[in-house]
Amino acid sequence: MNRSVLALFAHPDDEAFGTGATLAHYARSGAQVGLVCATNGDVGEIAEGVDATPETLWRVRQDELRCAADNLGVHDLIFLNYRDSGMAGTEQNADPRAYINAPAEEVVRRLVGIIREQRPQVVITFDPSGAYGHPDHIAIHNHTVAAFHAAGDSAQFPDDGEPWQPQRLYYAAFPQSFWARLRDELAAAGEDVSQWDSAEAGDRGWPDDQVTVAMAMPDTVDAKLAALECHASQFGGENMFRKLPADVMRDLLCREFFALAWPEPAPGLILDDLFAGLEVA
Repeated sequence: MNRSVLALFAHPDDEAFGTGATLAHYARSGAQVGLVCATNGDVGEIAEGVDATPETLWRVRQDELRCAADNLGVHDLIFLNYRDSGMAGTEQNADPRAYINAPAEEVVRRLVGIIREQRPQVVITFDPSGAYGHPDHIAIHNHTVAAFHAAGDSAQFPDDGEPWQPQRLYYAAFPQSFWARLRDELAAAGEDVSQWDSAEAGDRGWPDDQVTVAMAMPDTVDAKLAALECHASQFGGENMFRKLPADVMRDLLCREFFALAWPEPAPGLILDDLFAGLEVA
């Protein structure tokens, strides 16, 4: 059996920022790479110069994700078509169509069916905080973890495909050192970093000593950057990465990090590859 990885995220562009270079790397190596996007990013801000309205944004962002997936070499792209729930505390949270208001069993059942059909050895999603607390990020984390464990249990959702248990679950992690460097690089570029230094910001990021895989991807960072360019409605001039010198942005974005969530890793475990030690063809 060839290597197979399935990434599950909340919005168009989530796949590119945290895992784009890694997904492109595995796609180039011949692995099957699948991507699930829970929402269409319907309620996000629209970057200046993009031909979109609040009514058409969902369609624009679907097309942007198709463009990004093509650049990454991801051919198995699945939209769940839930509505973006908006940032925490916004009125969009209460919309009955919002992803966070979908019945958990409904979502988990759908994800179990996808996992059983795709049959990945490796599954990737957000960490429990959703990287920065977005309600949809936290929801896809919770639903993915539940589906990961249910997919191999023949007693759960027996009408949704033959049981399949992936071998590893990873969180796409932005470690504390990544955020600290980003803050320092923005400051060096003359940007206001007061919000980064506020008490509310706290210790931003995943603990560095809990990162299992740190991958530098200079060979596929161009594919990642091309994918980000596809997300024109979000990756506009005000994006924080756009405010960095090009070489600094490139160096930051070529580095991607993963924390092994299942099986529970031994303390200090370091792997050089998401599939390291797995018996796959």
